Amino acid sequence: MRAADAIVKALEMEGVEHIFGIPGGAILEVYDALYDSEIVHILTRHEQAAVHAADGYARATGRVGVAFATSGPGATNTVTGIATAYMDSSPLVVMTGQVPRPMIGNDAFQEADTTGITMPITKHNYLVTDEKQLLRIIKEAFYIASTGRPGPVLIDLPRDVTMADIDFDYPEKVDLIGYKPKIKGHPKQIKKAVDLIMKSERPIILAGGGVRLSNAHEEVLKLAETIPAFVVTTLMGKGAIPEEHPLCLGFIGMHGTKYGNYAVMEADLIIAIGCRFSDRTVGKFSEFAPNAKIIHIDIDPAEIGKNVRVDVPIVGDAKLILQEMIKMIKTKQRKEWMDRVKELKKKYPLKYKQDENVIKPQFVIEKIYELAPDAIVTTEVGQNQMWAAQYFKVKYPRQFITSGGLGTMGFGFPAAMGAQVAFPDKTVVDIAGDGSFLMNIQELATCVDYNIPVKVCVLNNAYLGMVRQWQQLFYKKRYSATRLRYPELSFEKIAEGFGAHGITVEKPSEVEDALKEAFEIDKPVVIDFHVEVEENVFPFVPPGRSLREVLDGE
Repeated sequence: MRAADAIVKALEMEGVEHIFGIPGGAILEVYDALYDSEIVHILTRHEQAAVHAADGYARATGRVGVAFATSGPGATNTVTGIATAYMDSSPLVVMTGQVPRPMIGNDAFQEADTTGITMPITKHNYLVTDEKQLLRIIKEAFYIASTGRPGPVLIDLPRDVTMADIDFDYPEKVDLIGYKPKIKGHPKQIKKAVDLIMKSERPIILAGGGVRLSNAHEEVLKLAETIPAFVVTTLMGKGAIPEEHPLCLGFIGMHGTKYGNYAVMEADLIIAIGCRFSDRTVGKFSEFAPNAKIIHIDIDPAEIGKNVRVDVPIVGDAKLILQEMIKMIKTKQRKEWMDRVKELKKKYPLKYKQDENVIKPQFVIEKIYELAPDAIVTTEVGQNQMWAAQYFKVKYPRQFITSGGLGTMGFGFPAAMGAQVAFPDKTVVDIAGDGSFLMNIQELATCVDYNIPVKVCVLNNAYLGMVRQWQQLFYKKRYSATRLRYPELSFEKIAEGFGAHGITVEKPSEVEDALKEAFEIDKPVVIDFHVEVEENVFPFVPPGRSLREVLDGE
């Protein structure tokens, strides 16, 4: 059959139900084949958004997300989306068109070295130079993307390859000599970890995004309740434990809870699960948890010892390792530690100053949580993201979707679109800043076109808020290039211009009614909340400082 038809058939055999993308000349054969498939293609309005949507789809479902783009500018537009997925270990397969093989390297129309450009930001990538290898490559791509530490895989498809005739013989399994992810933890290391846990008096579990990726949330909760130990998370780890659980201390780091940060610094044992100890979580590396032994469980051995010292490394799948640990652990009473952490929680709660005359962004998040606690929430990047992480208490895994490692403005809206496509019956909310929302606002057209009823809550402060906050605190309020000057701009009118529903909210008393109205409408909605212009995110650990050095705005 034609190779393009074989590609689509292979995707069907991989269980692909949705693809996000934009066609172009170099990938037209594949789109022609897709015309006869039951796979639903979502035509986005920008290739970056296509990859973010596939990423949101993957994060919400745990399945591999798929995106298509043509050659040249189509492929280069995917780069930010691929890098975002790579930093957050999200499983994607991105297929890009390429000029015919004889033209590669000759500066042909819409030619770009896509595999060269994306090599540093993919788990693996392929340029298909032999159509006989095509089906093997597709099988490997899905396997590599979804196993071990997940990540994006790119397949670059020269147009003459997609036009060739091939025999359809799709491999049943993959056996890569150089790629054998270690799943089971070493029994001696697990025993060492359990011994440390039993000896500890002040244990803390630090749950990262790897908990979500390995579906180990039940094991984390069981471990916490068995030890017992309090749980803090990274930003990507939100959902590893229900955040209303009495053992949960929220997320830690630069804008994490003050009591969570302090508890970590006082702990004598950190049980880190599926996290990479990023600078935003740890603060000053040399002063992180100075009195604690550290157990680090991760499927990627490259992460262990990379940023912080580790006493007991365990390489393998978090879910399987925790199951073994739970069998060996016996409950130990640690009343003094429990009382101390409860005291910290009571003494340093998350708080902000209420104001009857102006909308506080934290108040908006609290109302979203109150009215839609089961909604899937995506965020943009900046102050909106941190307020969402602080005040939306996640109940279940894969409920909170955000760009962690790369911090990509413009991620949240198309990611929400992908999550909504995956779960059409759920409420999906994008908590946005006005700066971030404008970066992929064109996807309102996609949402209206396909009736994807995402609710966008814009915390509109007319600034690039997080950068402005740093300028206020560290640059003497010299607000250089952070003021978004658009006195005539109306997100409500923009939404209506696309065919969506728009709402403008200027008073705190209007917030609840606006949200209720949005949640009752079965179409895309943009709510423009005119919030306090110079509100800051606190707590705040300045960059390069210890988690003890927390600013709280007072």
